[in-house]
Amino acid sequence: MTQTTWNQEPHPARLEERLDDDVVRCHLSPRNCRIRPGQHGFCMVRANRDGRLVTLNYGRSVHATEETIETEAVFHYAPGARILSMGNVGCMLNCDYCHNWKTSQARYVEDKDVYHYTPEEVVDIAVRHGIKVISWTYNDPVVWHEFVVETAALAKAAGIVNLYKSAFFISGEAIEELIPVIDIFSVSIKSLDPKYYRKITKGWLEPVLEGTEQVYRAGKHVEVSTLMVTDLSDDEKTAREMATFVGERLDPSIPTHFVRFHPDYKMTDTIRTPVDRLERARKVALDMGLNHVYLGNVYDTESTNTWCSQCGLLQVTRYGLNADLVGVDADGNCASCGTRAPLKLLPDARRRNKVQDLPAGVDLDVASFDWHGDVRALHVQMRNESDAPATAYTRRYGDPAADGSWEIVELKPRESFRYIAAKSTPDELGVQVAIPDRCTSSLHQVFDRAHFPTVEVAAGTLNEDVSPLPLFQPGTRR
Repeated sequence: MTQTTWNQEPHPARLEERLDDDVVRCHLSPRNCRIRPGQHGFCMVRANRDGRLVTLNYGRSVHATEETIETEAVFHYAPGARILSMGNVGCMLNCDYCHNWKTSQARYVEDKDVYHYTPEEVVDIAVRHGIKVISWTYNDPVVWHEFVVETAALAKAAGIVNLYKSAFFISGEAIEELIPVIDIFSVSIKSLDPKYYRKITKGWLEPVLEGTEQVYRAGKHVEVSTLMVTDLSDDEKTAREMATFVGERLDPSIPTHFVRFHPDYKMTDTIRTPVDRLERARKVALDMGLNHVYLGNVYDTESTNTWCSQCGLLQVTRYGLNADLVGVDADGNCASCGTRAPLKLLPDARRRNKVQDLPAGVDLDVASFDWHGDVRALHVQMRNESDAPATAYTRRYGDPAADGSWEIVELKPRESFRYIAAKSTPDELGVQVAIPDRCTSSLHQVFDRAHFPTVEVAAGTLNEDVSPLPLFQPGTRR
């Protein structure tokens, strides 16, 4: 993996239609962009080079990052599982509130935030670190189609589950290429209002709904979410429309997530979604017959937990981006009444190996980070600067009920590895990282679920309710 100038190596693209005069049409999204020689499509990462459709982001990614499956609005597949999140450059939409605008909008991308991976390298990272799920995520994987399809096939052959987190503005033809290699689809439906889609996302609604139905009919694990934007889509009407779509065009058992918004990109003159509005939306959807409705980007609420539908036993507790199975047996049944739980379990997908104490006689540099305000997650990036393997350690601290043990992170020579640590209990104070002298580390504050690029702690803010994010400045187009 090396840092690289991200758009200088065109790669042949799929879903190409060749027209007269060396014009090509791209059939990856419902836009069906007609692209003249030397020009780009809407996404800015698919282009016409000498009369052929190419992609400019093949293998171009933000740093591969270990996270938890809950970051992807997936609650009923392998709760608490570690995942390898892969994000790229570009998007088929341009949402006014995008949380990943510095990578989703290719014109703002900086080389320092982009790395180059091969399909084999991605699978190798997951295998070496014992990660059972690869998530195609962040900006949106639709524009990374060639790399996703090829890498997901390798991952599947290695026994790894593939998760696709997307706004799903994608053609039916492209979906058919995903279905053989993707196991989980987490679809972000921005609204059920067609006018909202046109105005806020610069896309249109019906292809998103049709695509969601397509993967559901294919028998894939599907969960849906919607971002409840303050004073724009955080009302009961949105909840009713979402419940109607899920209940009538999918199935009432599909997990549905109402996600808290934070101001970002072009929409910063507002506030975070009030939690009571999210709770009301959840109640509306449950009253309309949906079976599993959750809140996202919230802490300290039972509305993120899962209970047995028959006896009411608590089966999964969730706090932020963390989950614990508490009422499900090894066969996936309720530990009390034996009813099949609405969960798909994935053995050995959760934790790293641990030690109770740091090894004696080893010189380790220990860094600490305290949770503050709404910043309750952290990306930790470790770099082994040597030509020999290295062992680093990480733990959460401050909760007297926790065991205080250290998780082990094994690094191969010259490896850079990044993972998320998120507050897991109300009493937890922060995170500690211990690295040997031949390694370096950096800490990057994360607001809500992960986003890119993140901000290093030294450049962040300690304000009580301000996100440590890059601020969009009109005129910063590159």
